[in-house]
Amino acid sequence: MKNGRVKLRQSVSNTLVYALLAALGVLWVLPIGYLVYTAFRVTPSTGIINTLFPDDLRVGLGNFTKLFQQTLFMKWLGNTLIVSVSSCLLTTLFILMVSYALSRMRFRFRKPIMNVLLVLGMFPGFMSMIAVYFILKAMGLTNSLLALVMVYSGSAALSYYICKGFFDTVPKAMEEAAILDGASQPMIFWKIILPLAKPIIVYTVLTSFISPWCDFIFVNTIISDREKYTVSLGLYKMINAEKNSFNDNFTVFCAGAFVVGVIIVSLFMSMQRYYVEGITSGAVKG
Repeated sequence: MKNGRVKLRQSVSNTLVYALLAALGVLWVLPIGYLVYTAFRVTPSTGIINTLFPDDLRVGLGNFTKLFQQTLFMKWLGNTLIVSVSSCLLTTLFILMVSYALSRMRFRFRKPIMNVLLVLGMFPGFMSMIAVYFILKAMGLTNSLLALVMVYSGSAALSYYICKGFFDTVPKAMEEAAILDGASQPMIFWKIILPLAKPIIVYTVLTSFISPWCDFIFVNTIISDREKYTVSLGLYKMINAEKNSFNDNFTVFCAGAFVVGVIIVSLFMSMQRYYVEGITSGAVKG
């Protein structure tokens, strides 16, 4: 009798939990589904303020035609790719070298440096935005893609901890054997350690790519030339350029957001296995 009550209580508890998770899942998917539908929606006006769904539910590619032919979306997308790829390469290189040095080398103030980097990484980047802007202005680098690359990759070392955790799990005996065979430290890093670090490299590449790809605040502060907008800033300016441009361009905005989302989701899905391996392997040791 007692076991029956326990099973009933557990069944009711599981049902409530699953119902709550299902409701949260619907709430999470609903905005994404609406964005996808609106991107393909055929309508002269969005109706976003008055009605959620118009009477005419036809879909088509008209919004994408407007996006590619009547806006600078391809230019903005190219700028975003240039900044994201450049920042990704520099950031990945910096993180790997700093993480390997902190994992293998023993020097004075090593732990204080690690602690300082960890604490600085906890502060939001926008706190230093004004100071960074005036520094770039003094250097004559405002309103340039180079400034974005410098800022995004300049703080790369602050994200060393997960990559360092992975390098801590690599046996030092492999490096000692290579040293006995005459290998130098750079040769060990490039030819022995990096081939073993594929999961953590993929994880670092993805995380360092997504930040400049999605950033809006700093781009809005630095860039004023319409030709140099990134995708996030360009789409925002498009629907806020004039008084009625939000209603007029909202479906085109959703089409642009759909394209941007498809690119980044495809990237994550193609590297998902390595991404998960990178997280788990870097979390084994601190």
